Amino acid sequence: MTDATLASAADSIEPPRERSRLLSVIIHAALIAASIIMLYPLIWMLAGSVKDQNEIFGTASLIPSHFDFSSYVRGWEGAQVSFGKFFWNSLVIAVLSVIGNVMSCSLAAFAFARLKFWGRNFWFALMLGTLMLPYHVTLIPQYILFLELGWVKTFLPLVVPKFLAGDAFFIFLMVQFFRGLPRELDEAAMMDGCSAWRIYWKIMLPLSLPVLATAAIFSFIWTWDDFFGPLIYLSDINTYTVQLGLRSFVDSTGSSDWSGLFAMSSLSLVPVFIIFLFFQRLLIEGIATTGLKR
Repeated sequence: MTDATLASAADSIEPPRERSRLLSVIIHAALIAASIIMLYPLIWMLAGSVKDQNEIFGTASLIPSHFDFSSYVRGWEGAQVSFGKFFWNSLVIAVLSVIGNVMSCSLAAFAFARLKFWGRNFWFALMLGTLMLPYHVTLIPQYILFLELGWVKTFLPLVVPKFLAGDAFFIFLMVQFFRGLPRELDEAAMMDGCSAWRIYWKIMLPLSLPVLATAAIFSFIWTWDDFFGPLIYLSDINTYTVQLGLRSFVDSTGSSDWSGLFAMSSLSLVPVFIIFLFFQRLLIEGIATTGLKR
């Protein structure tokens, strides 16, 4: 092959490479622009937390004229109750909810996936049907039940249902994962004399760490960000969660502390960010492997 032939072949290959690079640059530029648009409200909130009260809505610039961190101190101290109290209440509810969901939902999922009992398919379909029920449909009956039990104005309505496998989404997620584990493990354990409980505790749970972590992360985030549940059942400011505590910065009849609101809103994102940062690998693995046969 002559040099001219090689040169013409190289020229025919080069344009597609250039088009591929140009397409890659365009795609990355579009993704960066979309990311900036999605992150702009968060960046604006962070900028507002270090601005003077009068400067927040007085200028469109994200960069404050001078950085004022007094809003963090003022917001944390609070007018009536320290914001640390709200953080502690939310942390207690979130941690108990995580423990309850992981324990109860994994037990229910193990029963649906591994045990044989009468009406298993019917009860599983009925459980899946509850996913289609809006939360507001069961709100009034639940409130009347908790009111009769004397649980209103306490954490119990927000925590106890988590220990009763009340979240069908996590049960379905774990069932799909458990079904992907080889049944030969159960058979070998039963031949060695293991009971159903030991199979669940010694075999299924250690192999199901990704899906358990996924359920724990989602449960923590959803509970931490929940506003409607605490609004319905909690009325004492000493039992308020972070989300209800943020509402106290906005006064419809007087002046609102917007810089304090933005400062505490920024701090409220820290636990969720830390949880996702440290457990994102398990989260992605749990979602990616759910329902796959091994």
